[in-house]
Amino acid sequence: MIVKNQREIEKMRTVCGMTAKVRSRLLQMVEPGMMTSEIEAEALRMIEGYKARSAFKGYHGFPGQICISIEDEVVHGIPGGRIIQSGDVVSIDVGVVFDGFIGDCAGSVIAGDGQEKAKRKLLDATQRALDAGIEKAVVGCRVGDISHAVQETAEAAGYSVVREFVGHGIGKDMHEDPQIPNFGSAGSGPKLKCGMTLAIEPMINMGGHEVEVMDDKWTVRTRDRQPSAHFENTVLVGNSEAEILTNPDYA
Repeated sequence: MIVKNQREIEKMRTVCGMTAKVRSRLLQMVEPGMMTSEIEAEALRMIEGYKARSAFKGYHGFPGQICISIEDEVVHGIPGGRIIQSGDVVSIDVGVVFDGFIGDCAGSVIAGDGQEKAKRKLLDATQRALDAGIEKAVVGCRVGDISHAVQETAEAAGYSVVREFVGHGIGKDMHEDPQIPNFGSAGSGPKLKCGMTLAIEPMINMGGHEVEVMDDKWTVRTRDRQPSAHFENTVLVGNSEAEILTNPDYA
């Protein structure tokens, strides 16, 4: 597990701030009738404006600049010609590389003005699960404390937690140790140290937790085709509280 020094933390703040600004803009753009490629184009425009690059494009062959996952798509949806429909859950995952470091964050919104109360409850619960996990990203806790907080919050609201995909350490590499499952036992796993940077990312399903990868080898969907939501922040482990690095004010 990698502990960052102060210079590296400042670099993480900068790239994570950029990443958060892109996320905010893209989520605000979402509306029925848009093609997902239009959102990707805006992401590329913003990222290039920072003289940065996408952390996802080409990563293990991924073809998109960002990930856009709709309705029962959990993660790794590829932008293209798909048209967003009113009432769709739209999850957008953004990764940016700048000055040798990587920022990673995601969020979900519902397209259009419809009430979609059941889906709104899913999104709210997923955000709460992320917040609960972040509260445990402090010295004195272990990775399992983050995992347990996410799982407990999501399942208390009546939802299920994806097992196959997890959060992770992040810095110079997209995926650093430790892995951070969204399920697990409190008090288990590696101890957290001040200066670690972690991408905490609950993926929460309205139905069962089972998922499957589609023929494009990337898009992950719920097996029962019920909607899923995805929220993520990159955080800095602190002595008394975690610092959310994917803060647009840092850009």
